[in-house]
Amino acid sequence: MKAMILAAGMGTRLKPLTDTTPKALIPVNGKPMLEHLILKLKKAGFHEIIINIHHLGEQITGFLHTNNNFGLTIYISDERKYLMDTGGAIKQAAGFLLQGNEPILVHNADILSDVDLTAFSLSHKGNNALATLLVSKRNASRSLLFDKENKLCGWRNRETGEVKSHIPDFDPLQYNEYAFGGVHILSPEIFSRMEEWTGKFSIINFYLSVCIKANIQAYPADKLTLIDIGKPESLAEAERFLKQKQGE
Repeated sequence: MKAMILAAGMGTRLKPLTDTTPKALIPVNGKPMLEHLILKLKKAGFHEIIINIHHLGEQITGFLHTNNNFGLTIYISDERKYLMDTGGAIKQAAGFLLQGNEPILVHNADILSDVDLTAFSLSHKGNNALATLLVSKRNASRSLLFDKENKLCGWRNRETGEVKSHIPDFDPLQYNEYAFGGVHILSPEIFSRMEEWTGKFSIINFYLSVCIKANIQAYPADKLTLIDIGKPESLAEAERFLKQKQGE
């Protein structure tokens, strides 16, 4: 399997740290976020990775060069002229991701978790889904809604009450509510459904548009530790988590 790391975010929540350093290179427990993730992917057997860059992207390419790509084959999807958002970024990398015709892991650079990537991959291969999304029960302002078969059916903003779904007479209270973990696996066929989607677009909006006809599956990870280290208050939590993992 190939992997894509989404590392092009502006990192506005981490200002002023990200004024001079791209979010993916902010250190956590002595190493940049990006390094932690690359080493995790390498340990899980991923040897070909593509990373998208935007804000201060030359620092990321320099970091990879200095570390000899950590012994992996790493490609760059350059978005420095135009930020593509999550869906646009994935579609732009299709030329690389479709080589080999295997499922593709997509991972946000600012997500730190203890998910077993091998088990996650096996689950996707067995569920005949267009995409499988890592989700969990945790407090989040926006959440995805799944039916009893763990198929995506809608979206809800818990703060504003806004609901999105193509299902007629959709009642969000009849569905299981999960927070998306920023990690997903895509089947190669997904790109044939993106033909009408051009330029900058959100992958979540794409999933919501196709889920009435395609199986977008939840992977609810029990007892998952997941930290969004794109927020200042999470950096200390991430430090504690990594130190604990090192001590095990």
